[in-house]
Amino acid sequence: MYTKEYKLNQNRAPIYEALQTFREMRVVPFDVPGHKHGRGNPELTAFLGEQCVGIDVNSMKPLDNLCHPVSVIREAELLAADAFGAAHAFLMVGGTTSSVQSMVLSTCKRGDKIILPRNVHRSVINALVLCGAVPVYVNPEVDHRLGISLGMRREQVAKAIAENPDAVAVLVNNPTYYGICSDLRAVVKMAHDAGMYCLADEAHGTHLYFGENMPVSAMEAGADMAAVSMHKSGGSLTQSSLLLIGPRVSAGHVRQIINLTQTTSGSYLLMSSLDISRRNLALRGKDVFAKVISMAEYARDEINAVGGYYAFGRELVNGNSVYDFDPTKLSVHTRDIGLAGIEVYDILRDEYDIQIEFGDIGNILAYLSMGDRPQELERLVSALAEIRRRYQTDSSGLLSQEYIDPEVVTSPQEAFYASKKSIPIRESAGCVCSEFVMCYPPGIPILAPGERITPDILDYIEYARIKGCSMTGPEDPEIQYINVLC
Repeated sequence: MYTKEYKLNQNRAPIYEALQTFREMRVVPFDVPGHKHGRGNPELTAFLGEQCVGIDVNSMKPLDNLCHPVSVIREAELLAADAFGAAHAFLMVGGTTSSVQSMVLSTCKRGDKIILPRNVHRSVINALVLCGAVPVYVNPEVDHRLGISLGMRREQVAKAIAENPDAVAVLVNNPTYYGICSDLRAVVKMAHDAGMYCLADEAHGTHLYFGENMPVSAMEAGADMAAVSMHKSGGSLTQSSLLLIGPRVSAGHVRQIINLTQTTSGSYLLMSSLDISRRNLALRGKDVFAKVISMAEYARDEINAVGGYYAFGRELVNGNSVYDFDPTKLSVHTRDIGLAGIEVYDILRDEYDIQIEFGDIGNILAYLSMGDRPQELERLVSALAEIRRRYQTDSSGLLSQEYIDPEVVTSPQEAFYASKKSIPIRESAGCVCSEFVMCYPPGIPILAPGERITPDILDYIEYARIKGCSMTGPEDPEIQYINVLC
């Protein structure tokens, strides 16, 4: 990672500054929200605090308007673009889901093809349901020991582009939940050479823009758009995000797309948290993430010394399907001690009061960022050692793979809106699914609308449910029934 030289004064936080001024003005509110600076809802004020509720305000001239920013929000966007090396940045208050969907909706329309890996977050496929674009999946390789999907190989992307020269965009995960990175520079070049946009789902990559010895960020690699989840590793409030664009994309057009779905009542709590967090990253991110990497490397070594577990890292890098690895990710393979990742996840929470990010059928992920401390990592390592001692068992009979290649029959939009019927899920093999089924987190669909249901997929769903994965997506909350095409 190169040392950044900012063009703008990154000590500024214009939305925060404007809210501070507003607080001092003692304005009498005859507008929304109805709690009137918290006075009308004392229980809420007692719970969240007067300072917080007092700045939960509506758009007004001194505070600008998220839908059409001309002053302090506009300044905050310019500062964010400067900090992240983008041509423009948009403050997003609908989570990175809204950022991802805005990327797809800005570049794709009904019938357009978009090249992407199948192990995308459901927000990507949701966007295809909305706009009617058709996915061309590059099925990722799988690490058979870990059972996780890897990045897109260069040859796979080149083949997909050659076979689909009419595609309009290529989308890349950068990085995946597990820290796996594709060769982003190469993918960008291939896309641009073919006249396509390159989009990056960077929900788990905010820190790539500020740390050293990190994988390349999307904007540095020349991508056209990137959805950046500031609340994950950037320190802002949950549901706040950024959408970054490069010089090949029209900011005005993207703003129009965003305004199709994003609220007209943007939360100033979320926007100010983006503003303050961007400033913190620009001023201190390099040192902050150096410490995060150091903690992650220490934890990896300690967990591997326990035995039975495998906390994987840069040794997975192979120059292609694992072009690089995000060193802040603390992903741990658990299957060798005879426990699914979700079982270790539950034990850590229920018996040790340790909440990690997620567990799947073979791995757990402890999400490390700026708020973590070494003593808490010691507690995690000790708990994992004790879990191994107490619960280790024979690993035979455990499923080993979390990714199953889909058979796509029709587009997500056509399947989602088609005539459908509800049938018992165990009787659905051979049918075409019209809804989503996934474990959340990570939110990567096991089944998406338009895909054929197979016995292997049904076995996986049943296994994940038995092991305790939180299953979401279908209309039937018990997932005893599933909607299929008539």
